[in-house]
Amino acid sequence: MRNLNDCVSRASDSQQQLRSPEPVKLAPGQQYGQPINSLEIGSFRLCERAYPPGYITPVHSHERALFCFVVNGSYSEIYGNLTRSCGPATLLFHPAEEVHAEHFHETGGRSFVVELETSWLHAVRDNSRVVAAPAAFWGGTTALLGRRLYKEFRETDDVSPLIIEGLLLELLGETARRVSSDVPNLRQIPRWLKQARELLRTRFIERLTLSYIAAEVGVHPMHLAQTFNQTFGCTVGEYIRRRRIEYACQQLATSNTPLATIALAAGFYDQSHFTRVFKRHTGVAPSEYRAAISRST
Repeated sequence: MRNLNDCVSRASDSQQQLRSPEPVKLAPGQQYGQPINSLEIGSFRLCERAYPPGYITPVHSHERALFCFVVNGSYSEIYGNLTRSCGPATLLFHPAEEVHAEHFHETGGRSFVVELETSWLHAVRDNSRVVAAPAAFWGGTTALLGRRLYKEFRETDDVSPLIIEGLLLELLGETARRVSSDVPNLRQIPRWLKQARELLRTRFIERLTLSYIAAEVGVHPMHLAQTFNQTFGCTVGEYIRRRRIEYACQQLATSNTPLATIALAAGFYDQSHFTRVFKRHTGVAPSEYRAAISRST
């Protein structure tokens, strides 16, 4: 549900780190960290790697584009002039040739990586819009798809190649939809609309009205509603609901907090309301989501 590019922060020394030393270019199948298991199926190379506490990868890029699903642990990643935090159930997309580096935290970590053969990815792009820029996502459908891929990798059989390709196509579609709805080129968005979006992002648990939000950013409610929908592809109410689901996903994956408590903290009326909305958006009930994520860590 959550596009973590919303949460990136600028690092003052990140550009210098990515310029020096010369980035290492990794060929297909080459990865940093301790190998646990690896597999090549059709157009994909799949592997699981472990990283000790405090481990720092050299500045590097990959010859092929890849998805990375964080199984457990956490790390900070620098790419371009930005940095982002990655934890359990984070799903990242690294395009080919993207220069980046990771710094694992005190718990270390474990990641599941799927490299995409270039010709396969180009064939998909010829027929559909797919994510192309560096991106990271947290929770919701992307986490469930990442977990299903990881499970198929751990328990392969004769139909696994078909299932894996189907899951990857679904994942490419889901991530493309998320990136599109988040409108990555924020420089083209009016300042007042950025302010409105930030207000919704940080105060999603409150009972906000359209009139209140419009007054806070200095525009008419009708203008706010129309422009927000045209720009972000969803209504103000839908954006708030999505943020609440994102928050709930994080709590379900990282805590043992009771569902009723999470429901109220996320801004839902009660647990029943929370369960209905959550299942409609993710396809599973909150308890099923928590169980699925915990099985992958």
